[in-house]
Amino acid sequence: MKTLLIVAHAPSENTRLMAEAVLKGAQHPDIEQVQTRWIPPLETTPEDVLACDAIIMGTTENLAYMSGALKDFFDRCYYPCLEAKQGLPCALYVRAGNDGTGTCRAVETICTGLRWNWIQLPLVCRGDWKPEFLQQCEELGMTMAAGLDVGIY
Repeated sequence: MKTLLIVAHAPSENTRLMAEAVLKGAQHPDIEQVQTRWIPPLETTPEDVLACDAIIMGTTENLAYMSGALKDFFDRCYYPCLEAKQGLPCALYVRAGNDGTGTCRAVETICTGLRWNWIQLPLVCRGDWKPEFLQQCEELGMTMAAGLDVGIY
């Protein structure tokens, strides 16, 4: 059994729905060999990262940067996970009021330092709320979990 860790900051109803959509996709009934855990960034420990086989991070765009909660996660987990988790498959989704560029760049820079491997470009859900954001998040969760399930990642 493999473990997919979702580290998602969800300070609003819409961002909670996005995290739940990622979780729903990852728990698709056809995916049999992956267990999925969603842990808010402020509660995620280095041990959680060390125990996972892949990670999806979710954040809001805050002043063209990631949320403080996700930054705190990286501050606490970076060095304890640096050597042990090189090559960890990762993905990112961003709820962006603007363009999300600065947020993506900041997270990508940290993940590059960790030597994690991106499974796809970041999913950036921009502008006013759209119901299709939930479908996109669900597809992200399903993509990562299905890849783990069949051994692609």
